[in-house]
Amino acid sequence: MPAPLPPSGPAGEVSLRVQLEAVIARLPSGSMSLGELLGVIGDEGLLVLSILLTLVFLIPVSIPGVSTVFGAAILLVGISRLSGRPLWLPRRLARRPLPADRLRPALVSGMSWVRRLERVSRPHRLALLVDGRAQGVFNNLAFILAALLLMAPFGFVPFSNTLPGIALLLYAVGFIQRDGGAVLLGHLATIGTMLYFSVLIGGGGLAVQQLWQRFAG
Repeated sequence: MPAPLPPSGPAGEVSLRVQLEAVIARLPSGSMSLGELLGVIGDEGLLVLSILLTLVFLIPVSIPGVSTVFGAAILLVGISRLSGRPLWLPRRLARRPLPADRLRPALVSGMSWVRRLERVSRPHRLALLVDGRAQGVFNNLAFILAALLLMAPFGFVPFSNTLPGIALLLYAVGFIQRDGGAVLLGHLATIGTMLYFSVLIGGGGLAVQQLWQRFAG
């Protein structure tokens, strides 16, 4: 059994950074499965798991195949939070091998985003946006939407993973810190992602139409 992660204190962000750095330091060399990664973090660290899975999308280095796997895991975290039930991972997803040796440098680089949020996030800021059952349902649905956007098949397009990744990071930090300001920024990042994808889809459709007219004519 892995040693427990450092406890999360009331100040939130400093202890959150310590937890993330501890997880990264304990990643094995070679490969590991998503289920083993969850075992390193522990059952009570689902938002920490979400942040960890998000970090790899915040740097300009692509690791093939991880957006679907990590997006699905984050999606299940959102469903778990929305339903109030423990996280369930399909056996096939839990056993999916991950390149731990490639993930470690990506995660270390992604920690720079956590350090940036450390300077601006404030516990219990704009609490009206995070406290209450209706707010919880709405925010968790937005979290699920951002995870679905992360899974969209646009990985070859610049920023297609980065934008929903930023939204998910803001949501997770906002949930942990009870920071409505971070959650609000997460909503804005999700809206920005949807607009960006709409432009991509619209532009792609227009290009196909023009090609069809050119060859048909």
